[in-house]
Amino acid sequence: MSKAHVTTQTEAMPPPDRSAFWMRLDNAAKIYPAVQNEELTAVFRLSCVLKDRIKIKPLLEAIRTIEDRFPYYKVKPKKGFFWYYLEFQNEPIPLTSDLTTPCRAFKKDDLIFRILAKDCCLSVEFSHILTDGGGAFEFLKTLLIAYLQANGVSIAREIPALRPDEVPLPEEFEDGFSKYFQKNIASPKRKPRSFHLHFKLNDPPRFNVLIAKLPLTGIHQKAKDHHTTITAYLVAAYLYALQSIYDRLSNFKKRRMRKIFRIQVPVNLRRIYPSKTMRNFSLFVTPEIDLSLGAYSFEEIIKTVHHLIQLETDKKLINKMIARNVGAERNILLKNTPLFIKSLILYMAYSLAGTSQYSGVITNLGRVSLGAADKFIDHFVFVPPPPNKTLRVNCGVLGFDDNLMISFGNITRSKELEREFFRFLVTQGITVKIVKY
Repeated sequence: MSKAHVTTQTEAMPPPDRSAFWMRLDNAAKIYPAVQNEELTAVFRLSCVLKDRIKIKPLLEAIRTIEDRFPYYKVKPKKGFFWYYLEFQNEPIPLTSDLTTPCRAFKKDDLIFRILAKDCCLSVEFSHILTDGGGAFEFLKTLLIAYLQANGVSIAREIPALRPDEVPLPEEFEDGFSKYFQKNIASPKRKPRSFHLHFKLNDPPRFNVLIAKLPLTGIHQKAKDHHTTITAYLVAAYLYALQSIYDRLSNFKKRRMRKIFRIQVPVNLRRIYPSKTMRNFSLFVTPEIDLSLGAYSFEEIIKTVHHLIQLETDKKLINKMIARNVGAERNILLKNTPLFIKSLILYMAYSLAGTSQYSGVITNLGRVSLGAADKFIDHFVFVPPPPNKTLRVNCGVLGFDDNLMISFGNITRSKELEREFFRFLVTQGITVKIVKY
């Protein structure tokens, strides 16, 4: 590959004309080319629902305005002998009508992100090979600013977003995992397998999305009453819903099910390390309950979840996870294994030791704001990638103004988990409104 090289350590900027550069996949991205397919797409969506209908001409102008601001996203995956890599493609960012199932797979020759529009809704979809929710949301904010400006809106420079007229910083290209990797740190212990939902799968195309709107102040107050965060409160509600589903199983099925209930909760490492990377930089904490010890009240669950999240987000424990992941990547045997064998190893590792270890996922991107531009926005929605056939359901959360939008992505015929989750919140005095998406 005779390309100008962007290293994962020093992360040199590409040449000014950006006509040729390539990047190694970051540590979190390396698994996805080996496991993704037409259903397990590794594609997530961020949507902004504006108060006015989208105007296509200003949107196209906005897209042209930001074309050169994010060169690390205008890339396509290519096969090397040992690893996939990302090669810059100097082609326009596509704008697509939003008429089909969200989070679809990208075609072989596509850029691996897209912009979609429908009525008042502006969406972006990204492959996890490129970035996580934190990086994608920075892109969406910049696009929104450019769109409002194209509509003649004066935007103050204080708005917390990357400016379309700025030159990308070298730090935006970097692999944060490699940068903050420390040698000679013991890896965390592998966790036992967990409980999984038993619902029957939909017929293809399986993926469907349910969106609910909740009052952010109501959720915040409930979390505050339990001396914890909104994320911990929602994780506890998720575990409580799973326990309720388990309780209704027959004794025969209970004996066959695992008793560990564990939720994977992504953590934005940009809040722990001083990183400006626009690529993947998230790891997971996994709070759990063990029903072999008996049934849990909600108060017991939320106390357990709160303390486990506090413990697992300690920087020293995060360092252990980074050391495990990057250390495995740098293992001399794996490093020198040809890609076709390496992909098989990664696929087997994902199938046997990946989602088998947790019962569900909640990704909370937090509360977002564009400052003075908020008055043009009704709400945001985050749709996580389609789950695999082991996990079957996942959950995305995003707050804006006084709304908390919760989305469940589901590939089964059942909505039992969603019903249990929202029914519990209603019993706690929280208003839940299902919205059309």
